[in-house]
Amino acid sequence: MNIVKAKSDKTTTKEAVEEIKSIFGNFEPRMVLFFASSNYESEKISAEMKATFPSSDIIGCSTAGEITSGEMLKNSVVAMAFNSDVLNNVKIEIVEGISDGVDISDAMNSFESFYGKKMTEMDYKKYLGMVLIDGLTCAEESLMENIGNKTNVFFVGGSAGDDLKFEATHVCANGKSYSDAAVLALMDVKSGFDIIKTQSFKVLDKVLVATKVNESSREILEFNNEPAAVAYAKALDVPVDELSSHFMSNPLGLMIDDEPYVRSPQAVEGSSVKFYCSILEGMELSLLESANIIEETANALQQKVEEFGEISGLVNFNCILRTLNLESDGKSKEYAEIFNDIPTTGFSTYGEQYLGHINQTATMIIFK
Repeated sequence: MNIVKAKSDKTTTKEAVEEIKSIFGNFEPRMVLFFASSNYESEKISAEMKATFPSSDIIGCSTAGEITSGEMLKNSVVAMAFNSDVLNNVKIEIVEGISDGVDISDAMNSFESFYGKKMTEMDYKKYLGMVLIDGLTCAEESLMENIGNKTNVFFVGGSAGDDLKFEATHVCANGKSYSDAAVLALMDVKSGFDIIKTQSFKVLDKVLVATKVNESSREILEFNNEPAAVAYAKALDVPVDELSSHFMSNPLGLMIDDEPYVRSPQAVEGSSVKFYCSILEGMELSLLESANIIEETANALQQKVEEFGEISGLVNFNCILRTLNLESDGKSKEYAEIFNDIPTTGFSTYGEQYLGHINQTATMIIFK
């Protein structure tokens, strides 16, 4: 096998990492990816991972729940190791201080120096970016816009969580832990890869135009030149005081090539609506209605299985709102079992990154 996965729910960091190492056995990782509950001290688990796999590049983050083949977990650590038959090379960069403004110039220059080619000239079918970001910075949009302006390489990932405490989230790289930061990993993939985006919504024929916004706080003041909460409730044909109870099942979507990129509302604040994702003034958004997460995810994965043949590994960045939806419907186990036959690792995120920052989506990387 070229990709192996492991999990541990041992309560101490040392025991958890030791169990992961024992599961990996004699496997020689080129890179190790890990996702850990915020119950583990981020600095300690990052350092322990590097000490345990000193010759490997290592990245990870804190979570709002962990995912592995056949299971959705809490209070655990999940990990995936890739050998040199999957990855020709890996380069990791840290971008710090992102809440005060994102500057990825040094990171991009480092990637170019390491690989000996310009970011704009890299083959997006051969190179793959992974991004993990502090999920409490509200800097995801700026980061992804900066990346998109400098390369055609896809950067896919998730916003770190802290088990819904909303106090502190962390990203990790090569033995260190960071907050107010993003970890970027640029991989030269030998085996081939693809990306799945599935959001499990159908698009309704109602459109809300953001006519007045506070972009920095992700707050919509007006839709269709009316108070945002009033216009949103009117589109759903529900009373304003019941609007928030429809947020999970009826978010909004930015339509690109007939595909919705989900913007999830967070709260009604007066007559405004605050979102988990930035919405620009003038943006047209379609009203969405929840569909079957199990069916949509299984179909999306099956299409790739048929296209690829065997899949050697899958990384799942699954929105915490999807996780909560599955839990409320009693379908967490059914969802996890979709990935029974594929080595899988992932986590419940505070947002997903793929062609921008999105919500209520699963963005998945699959390796041939």
